[in-house]
Amino acid sequence: MMIEGLVSVIMPSYNASRFIAKSINSVLLQTYSNWELLIVDDCSKDNSAEIVRKFTDIDKRVKLFLLEKNAGAATARNVALEYAKGQYIAFLDSDDVWYEDKLEKQLTFMRQNSYAFTFSNYYVMEENGEKTGNVVRVPASLTYHQYLRNTIIGCLTVIIDRKQTGDFKMPLIKSSHDMALWLLIMKRGFKAYGLKEVLAGYRLVSTSNTAKKWKAAKDVWKVYRKIEDLSVVYAIYCFCGYALHAALKRF
Repeated sequence: MMIEGLVSVIMPSYNASRFIAKSINSVLLQTYSNWELLIVDDCSKDNSAEIVRKFTDIDKRVKLFLLEKNAGAATARNVALEYAKGQYIAFLDSDDVWYEDKLEKQLTFMRQNSYAFTFSNYYVMEENGEKTGNVVRVPASLTYHQYLRNTIIGCLTVIIDRKQTGDFKMPLIKSSHDMALWLLIMKRGFKAYGLKEVLAGYRLVSTSNTAKKWKAAKDVWKVYRKIEDLSVVYAIYCFCGYALHAALKRF
C-alpha cells in the first residue's frame, strides 16, 4: 500500500563502512521528517551492515535488508523498491550526502508545479569529503531525446512521484541502470525538471563503477543499442553528445 506524502529513500550498500554513517545521518537530519530509509546490503565484506543496525536500533524509519549473494546495485535498489511504501521515491548512494533541507525544498518544488520527476544541482567532493569546487548545474528540464545526449541527472538528487508515474524497477545492468530508468520514465510521457539549487554532495570514490569511465561509456552504449534500440547512426549522435556533456560536467 502506497502512503501519500511518505518519501522512500533507496540506498544500496556494498563495503560502504567508511562513508555510510555520514550518508545515513544526512537523511536523519532532514527538515522533512516523513520518510523511510531502505538500505539493502549487497553481501558486504566489511562491517557496513553492523553500522546500519546501530541506526535501525535508534530510528525505526531506517530499515536494513540483506542479500544472500552479491547481485549488484541495480538488484539491491530493486529489492528496496519492492518494500518501499512511499508516494515519493528518492535515491541516495551509501557514499553521498544530502543537504538538510533537500527533501523539503524539492518536494515543495514538485508539489507547487505538479511535477512527477525532478532532480537538482549537486556539488562534487573528493574521497576524503573535501569539496572539489565543481558544481554540476542542471537545466530547467529534459525530455527523452534531450537526456539521451546529456546524462546530467545525478541519481543522488532524483525524486519521483510514483503516484503519477506508476511503479518501476531498475533495468538489470552493471552501471548506467539509473540512466535506463530515467529514460523508461520519460518514455511514459514525463519530463524531468531541474531544481537549480545545490542540494546534495557526490563523492568521488576510486572503486565506484562510475570511476571506471571506459566501462561506464560501454554501458551507456549498451543502453542506447540494447535497451533503447536506437539505430547505430542515432546512437553515435547521442553518444557524442553524452561524451561532450560528460567532459563538461567534470570541469
